Amino acid sequence: MSEMRVVGVLAVDDATQQGGSSGSGESRHPVVLLQETDGKRCLQIWIGLAEAEAIALEQQGRLPERPLTHVLISDVVSALGRRLERIEITEVRGGTFYADLVFDRGLRVSARPSDSIAIALHADVPIHATEGVLTDAGVVVEDDEGDEAAGTGGAASSDEDEMDRFRAFLDNISPEDFGRSG
Repeated sequence: MSEMRVVGVLAVDDATQQGGSSGSGESRHPVVLLQETDGKRCLQIWIGLAEAEAIALEQQGRLPERPLTHVLISDVVSALGRRLERIEITEVRGGTFYADLVFDRGLRVSARPSDSIAIALHADVPIHATEGVLTDAGVVVEDDEGDEAAGTGGAASSDEDEMDRFRAFLDNISPEDFGRSG
C-alpha cells in the first residue's frame, strides 16, 4: 500500500488524448492526478464535474456557505461518533477504479475514488493505493533534474512547476496508459 497525494485536477481534451485535436473544448473531461508521496508512480482517474469542483475547492481551502456532499458525509460521520482513518484505492477493473472509506474499528465502506478523495481532503486523512492498482494503472513520472531543489523555493512556484510537469505528462500519454472511470 502506498500513500498518495493529490497533484491536481485538470480538464483533459479527449481528442488530444487520442492523438487528434478538436479545439472545440466540447470533449474535455476532468481528471485527478495522484502521485505516490514516496515514489514516482502516478494514477490518473477520470472524474465527474461535481467531484472535480469539490476536490479543487478543498485544495484551495475554499468551501461554499452551504456544505457540499463530501462535507456533509464528513459531518455525519463525526456526528455518529466515528472517525475516518484513510481512504484506499483498492482496485481497477475494466478501466473503473474502486475505493474504500476506512473507518475506526475496521469498518470499510465502498465508494467512488472521486468522492473518497474529496472526503479525504476535507477530513485531512491519508489517501492510499494498493500495489495492485499501482501495478495495473500506475505510470512512472520522471522528475526533472532540478526538482530536488524545487522544494526549497516558494510553494506557489513549486505548485506551478508541478502543474507544468503534469500538463507535459498528459501530453505524452495514451488512453491505454490509464483506466477512464472513477
